[in-house]
Amino acid sequence: MNSKYNKLELCWPGKDIEVKPEPRVLIEDPEKSYGEANTENMLIHADNLLALKALEQKFTERIKCIYIDPPYNTGQAFEHYEDGLEHSIWLSLMRDRINVLRKLLKSDGVFFCQVNDDEMAYAKVLLDEVFGRDNFLNTVSAKMKQTSGASGGGEDKKLKKNIEYIHIYSKDKNNFKQFNEVYDEVDLFELIEEMRENGKSWKYTRVIYGIEKRVFLKEIVDGSGQPIKIYKHNDIKYKTITELMAQDNLSEEDCYIKYYDKIFRDTNAQSSIRTRVMEATVGDGDFFSIDYTPKSGKNKNKLTTQYYKGNNRDLIAWLKDVCVKKGNKLLKLEKAGTFWEGFPLNNLTKEGNVKFPNGKKPEALIQKVLELATDEDDFVLDSFLGSGTTAAVAHKMKRKYIGIELGEHCNTHCLPRLKIVCDGTDQGGVSKIVEWKGGSGFKFYELAPSLLNKDKYNQWVINPNYNAQLLAAAMARHEGFTYFPSESVVWKQGYATENHFIFTTTNTITPDVVEQILSELKPDESLRICCTAFVEGCNDISPRIEIKKIPAVLLGKCEFGKEDYCTENSIINMPADPDKPAFTPSYVKPEVKPSPAKINKSQPMQTNLLF
Repeated sequence: MNSKYNKLELCWPGKDIEVKPEPRVLIEDPEKSYGEANTENMLIHADNLLALKALEQKFTERIKCIYIDPPYNTGQAFEHYEDGLEHSIWLSLMRDRINVLRKLLKSDGVFFCQVNDDEMAYAKVLLDEVFGRDNFLNTVSAKMKQTSGASGGGEDKKLKKNIEYIHIYSKDKNNFKQFNEVYDEVDLFELIEEMRENGKSWKYTRVIYGIEKRVFLKEIVDGSGQPIKIYKHNDIKYKTITELMAQDNLSEEDCYIKYYDKIFRDTNAQSSIRTRVMEATVGDGDFFSIDYTPKSGKNKNKLTTQYYKGNNRDLIAWLKDVCVKKGNKLLKLEKAGTFWEGFPLNNLTKEGNVKFPNGKKPEALIQKVLELATDEDDFVLDSFLGSGTTAAVAHKMKRKYIGIELGEHCNTHCLPRLKIVCDGTDQGGVSKIVEWKGGSGFKFYELAPSLLNKDKYNQWVINPNYNAQLLAAAMARHEGFTYFPSESVVWKQGYATENHFIFTTTNTITPDVVEQILSELKPDESLRICCTAFVEGCNDISPRIEIKKIPAVLLGKCEFGKEDYCTENSIINMPADPDKPAFTPSYVKPEVKPSPAKINKSQPMQTNLLF
């Protein structure tokens, strides 16, 4: 068979057009940054493709979870963004961003993409292409709307839309371990009735007494050498739910509610801990408890008590561990599946104190995503941040986050929302559930302008708004170097390896300058010089010094001057000192220096604007 037919793929007009976004620099605006100064949380006001390219150098394979809620391409115009891109444009927009997002994911990371049925099927095929079908994990159906009836938009002829879809992919299925245990709530008595109708046995039918009294017996260790303290119980008694219903004259539901925290079943679950307890308690009785700290599972790193009964040391399983009590209701906890519901949609507009009609997602939805795929201190990224829900929830759940939003609502919605999260005054959404009291902070970033502009003669020149520090940072990013200026050596502005450096200057490089640098280079060191002009023959002085001319070295690498695609050391932190100027889009213009240049060791390049 002809090889061109071997691959199934989604095709659309413009798919073969390659975009080359410029690796811009990100500049911190300290007046909008908020909270703790050493935070790694980032709020970025920028086109998300340019911002993602800016993040590549520092964050490739560092993000544990990516959640995006992109424009749904419904053909409707919403208040804060245009959600009506032509279909092929939508596919290209998504493909270009997903390609970069995949690079940022850790090898065991997870990607969530939420869409509705307008583009759900196309998004699935597109994601199969980018991630590989083998890395597809699940598609979740999430009940997202509570509407009273059909209205407008042709919904009088169609079924009402109340479901959205979340496609879930691993970066590499071989490295992806499993989701964390997350549970849905199901009415306990409806579940018991359903089990009985299907001829299944409900096991939690007994109540235990006397468990509070125990006596220390001995201490053993688990497989990793951690202590397990064993206690003996002597006065244990049991009663069945049926006996208690007759004794207390209660209905079955009322009996379960009354004795909720004492109801149990026993199980023959096999574990190394149980085996060790059996061996350590032979002949000592028939009811024991242990205190230990598990290294994995639901109670990882938490002091945990377990109970064992009978000669076989059956493990006691408590109803309270699989149910929650809410008022006069008992809700069974079932492992999360691929249908999600129960989100508080009626008061959604109040979450975060910001309104975002038709685009806002419930904090409880994002909480579920992050519970499944992350642990504390993991990095979370949302490149279609909208009203800021993902960042707000990640902040409250003590995850690190990067949120990117192009629209002005980055300033009007995301910024004030995250400030009240930091202050602890946002007690809506998931705040009470996760016991959020405030703390931490975030840094606010804008994109630097394009490095090159066309002059009045239609020639590419360095943007006159770039100062020396910004130019050096940008050139390091373009050339694949990490921007990290030395405090003592002027020409060491960044590095590619521990022995290979970069130096950028707007001055003309002469043989004298090259010889001067060469005399300072260590035998195993090399240098790339980027400059606006150099004297003929400079490149022939030493193979350890390579000289490139700006802007010629940049042309063809990427698109300059483009702002509508909707970089660590491509990121610039402005000084927090209030006496120093804050970020403005106009920047400080470069100083005019004499040419040809001499390196003045007594005046090192200023670094207060940069990392």
